[in-house]
Amino acid sequence: MMQIVGVAAAGGSPLFVRPLAHGADPHRLAWELGYRIVRPLSASGAGDHLSLTLQVSAHGRPITALGRQRVRQVDHGAKLDPGVEPLRRQRLAAYGIVLSDRGILGTEFSARTAVPGLWGLPGGGIDPGENPSQAVIREVVEETGQEIDISHLLDVQSDHWIGRAPNGVLEDFHAVRIIYAATSPQPDDPAVYDVGGTTASAAWIRLGEWTRTPWAAGARALLDRHLSTLVATYRHRKNRSAG
Repeated sequence: MMQIVGVAAAGGSPLFVRPLAHGADPHRLAWELGYRIVRPLSASGAGDHLSLTLQVSAHGRPITALGRQRVRQVDHGAKLDPGVEPLRRQRLAAYGIVLSDRGILGTEFSARTAVPGLWGLPGGGIDPGENPSQAVIREVVEETGQEIDISHLLDVQSDHWIGRAPNGVLEDFHAVRIIYAATSPQPDDPAVYDVGGTTASAAWIRLGEWTRTPWAAGARALLDRHLSTLVATYRHRKNRSAG
């Protein structure tokens, strides 16, 4: 289970250390302890034994328990059957917002998922013995064939739903996504090497066209929040290196 560590500044002593329980959201957890998340600092450890360190500040507002985040995409048919008990699963995964001179790297969900035809960010589950940065580098190669350089830890996103896994198992599924900013210094035509999985195709999407791409909700929220700043930083570094 992932541990959430709150600090006032990088390298500082912990203000709190809490396990991220099934269905819990890091932002809600911090808020109920009296803090808001300023930015993620680091993700250390491997496999299911990860520590996510967050810079936090006191929000100074009355503390009210927000509880578990809303459960979405409920399988209503299964809910009507009292004999069906969803398998509880918390999945820790790592993803990247990857930029290059060709645009932003996207992956199309396959028919094995609940959202075929929608687009997401490359990445996936963290394997045993693997840290999040290793996971996103490996997953980007498997899903797109691209080599990347990680810039920094960008965000953490949590989602909770009850529904069918690709293998048909009904799951009470808690997705915890660690998001990195990354670049691809030598982009080429993307190719999916993990054939038969959850990725149908991959592509470089031009920055002027990304808003017309049918993104899955989680990916669109991350791009709305971060892409303009990442693009400005990317272009500034390119211009500085060219000069």
